[in-house]
Amino acid sequence: MTKSAAIDAAAHGVRVNSVHPGTVASPMSNAILAADTQNSAATRIPMGRVGVPEDIAYPVLFLASDDSRYMTGTELVVDGGETAV
Repeated sequence: MTKSAAIDAAAHGVRVNSVHPGTVASPMSNAILAADTQNSAATRIPMGRVGVPEDIAYPVLFLASDDSRYMTGTELVVDGGETAV
């Protein structure tokens, strides 16, 4: 969907990118997931921990900025390597 929308929107000067976050500790996830469940998830992540909101926010800020002005159709995976294994 990201790539298709990027192709359609490019002629209008609109960039379309998406962010695919991995496991992130947040107030909501902390309320529904026990600490041992989050610790178990961390063992499956090559970087050895679950993410924090800032781990997702900074890549989103980059994509929203002019620093990514020549990027469109990008699907940015921000998961500590979780989907690489």
